[in-house]
Amino acid sequence: MKIAISSDHGGNHLRREIVQLLSELGVEFVDLGPDSDDSVDYPDYAGAVANGVASGNYDRGILICGTGIGMSIAANKVKGIRCALVHDVFSAKATRNHNDSNVLAMGERVIGAGLAREIVKAWLSEPFEGGRHERRVGKVMELESK
Repeated sequence: MKIAISSDHGGNHLRREIVQLLSELGVEFVDLGPDSDDSVDYPDYAGAVANGVASGNYDRGILICGTGIGMSIAANKVKGIRCALVHDVFSAKATRNHNDSNVLAMGERVIGAGLAREIVKAWLSEPFEGGRHERRVGKVMELESK
């Protein structure tokens, strides 16, 4: 599995923590920045990750900003992306099991590093259950063509 990860200035510290976690877990990843703590526009970074996932260059993506809200809104504008804003482990598992989410968004100003690490571990390890959920995910994806 290859992960693309990015943040805006409001999520840099937590992104660096998650990059460290991915390294510890031996997960292949690409860190798309930003390289400084200067103010940046979150849609630029959300778009880079979402487009990379949608094109198949990456299997999944992780986005972090102050709240996770802006990143998730921007990522979900890209066709083929199912970005879930998650701030608890149960939701991280559920969004993989039921929604087959391919991008995870989190907010640095909402959760701490310890919880974020547990969320990422759960999100990376949980499978999509398919079955009745496959039909529902299909219907969600059909909304993109309307």
